[in-house]
Amino acid sequence: MTASKMLMASMTHFRPLTSAANSASYHSRLVPHPPDLIKWVRREGGFVHQAVKIAQDTTNGLGLLASEEIPKGTDLISLPDHLPLRFAPLESDGGDGLHSVLVNLARQVPEELWSMKLGLKVLQERAKVGSFWWPYISNLPETYSVPIFFPGQDIKNLQYAPLLYQVNKRCRFLLDFEQEVKRALENLKQNDHPFGGQDVDASSLGWAMAAVSSRAFRLYGEKLPGGTYNDVPMMLPLIDMCNHNFNPNARIVQEQDAGNTTMLVKVVAETEIKQNDPVLLNYGCLNNDLFLLDYGFVIPSNTYDSIELRYDGALLDAASMAAGVSSPNFSAPSPWQQKILNQLDLNGDTPNLKVCLGGTELVEGRLLAALRVLLTSDMETVEKYDLETLKSLSVEAPLGIENERAAFRTVIALCVIALGHFPTKIMEDDTLLKQGVSDSTKLAIQFRIQKKSVIIDVMRDLTRRVKLLSVKDTAAS
Repeated sequence: MTASKMLMASMTHFRPLTSAANSASYHSRLVPHPPDLIKWVRREGGFVHQAVKIAQDTTNGLGLLASEEIPKGTDLISLPDHLPLRFAPLESDGGDGLHSVLVNLARQVPEELWSMKLGLKVLQERAKVGSFWWPYISNLPETYSVPIFFPGQDIKNLQYAPLLYQVNKRCRFLLDFEQEVKRALENLKQNDHPFGGQDVDASSLGWAMAAVSSRAFRLYGEKLPGGTYNDVPMMLPLIDMCNHNFNPNARIVQEQDAGNTTMLVKVVAETEIKQNDPVLLNYGCLNNDLFLLDYGFVIPSNTYDSIELRYDGALLDAASMAAGVSSPNFSAPSPWQQKILNQLDLNGDTPNLKVCLGGTELVEGRLLAALRVLLTSDMETVEKYDLETLKSLSVEAPLGIENERAAFRTVIALCVIALGHFPTKIMEDDTLLKQGVSDSTKLAIQFRIQKKSVIIDVMRDLTRRVKLLSVKDTAAS
């Protein structure tokens, strides 16, 4: 996606909606010398602990650090209700023309791309002279390291079909949505134009979507009649500069006074934070697909990373035969086996054929149950167990040791096939990284290394389990 600059009548009247450029540094701010964000938060009634500073973290880039030791339970940051940047409810038609245009555009965005909805509001505030949120927006990155901004070759360098599909899908959406936005803005009066009369292209839309996906938090909004709260994406100034860790030292809490409808968003020290330590939040137990797609980074040895496969009877037959399993029947299950596949949502009119390996499950339960069931002809034994038992890896060999070995060997063969779909090997990838590459190429290579590592780890774990089963089988004999 090429970068372009908007033609402007006057720099005095417009803040340019410049797009994210691949050549730009991922660490540069939107403007060279943005306002002091900590001072702005404090001036607007927020609280920032005296030891919380914005600084470069050698591991994570720009973030929040503790300049002195901070005890557990200490309030680090507190934002009053008017500081988070959110989009007004889409159910409302909005009163003024500007909001109505944004609402109508947001309604055309699919829910899975919710970040684009709030991104429209971010773009509006970026274009608005005198925007309340300009001190915050001006501190946002000039560009993002998410794959929609990768050069075409680096998108290919990801080498992983499920992520390639998502990246291409987002790029297509941005190009199509650009046309929708242009139609919506055509012939608008100046007072009704949500972006101050400026054009909006796919690249600036992509910048806004990336700004939100990498920084917004989905927090509680209004209290509903049943006592629950609706889910509202919010940009949290300063708080969103906390970097990610699966073992965070801080957490976000929301507080509301009994007699007050407004919400206070706070960051509290979850553990003692030592001097010069970064302030870290857990963005979620996500796989590397989502971390790269939404945040623009990859987690090495990510416990929650997995690979996605398609459940395919012919492929499983081939994998089973390669593993030395005699007469598999994945492509021609018997009626009673088909019934169980229906219950697993792997057969029927609208099945969910996506299955995963790796992560906390190692082998997705639906796939494991299908393998166990289709690798046996003993219907009576299968009927002794419920589906949850058959899906559980911790329940050892419910249908017998030989059945379990056959299931594990089939998965190992699937892993070999999956590795074969990557054009390069890990050693080749490591060599490329050592040669020195661009930031986007580095991220693409790191991503595919981690995917291959997931496959190899699954193979090692299952190979160990097969050996243990063989030892038990020998002992029993």
